[in-house]
Amino acid sequence: MRIVETALNGVFSIEASPHRDARGVFARYYCPEEFHKAGIAFTSTQINLSGNPRKHTLRGLHYQPEPFAEAKLVRAVRGRAFDVVVDIRAGSATRGQWISVELSADAMNAVFVPEGCAHGFLTLEDDTDILYQMGRPFEPGHAAGYRWNDPTFAIDWPAEPAVIGDADQCWPEFSVAG
Repeated sequence: MRIVETALNGVFSIEASPHRDARGVFARYYCPEEFHKAGIAFTSTQINLSGNPRKHTLRGLHYQPEPFAEAKLVRAVRGRAFDVVVDIRAGSATRGQWISVELSADAMNAVFVPEGCAHGFLTLEDDTDILYQMGRPFEPGHAAGYRWNDPTFAIDWPAEPAVIGDADQCWPEFSVAG
């Protein structure tokens, strides 16, 4: 497992180091000891799966505010997705900035999203499944988000969404709510 820092403080790209032989492949997806060595304080307490049958399905940009903020480890377990993390932390030197990682089941990679960041993705293939390992259980009634196409962020999405939920179309813009 290789843990790589990104341009956003506390956001990491996680690269698997798969072992391949005649039987197939084996890879470690999560190791608290390796995370600790990289300075990531994260323990997985809940696992969620987002099944997305259609290419260009958009979910996001989601977060939960304090005291319900969530850290998450996100990966594609089937298909591919353009995954985005936006720093919305007050006082952060990179507040309002974003990074993207192409998550792929074949690449076996992941992105670590710390508390205080918004997260979203756009599927790049039909039948893309995204697995979330959460740092705390979800607290109903505290979901929040920002517009996926907010001009403040100016995210360079690879395509227009073909499928997007009602809530994701109605989140406020960062400049208005943030």
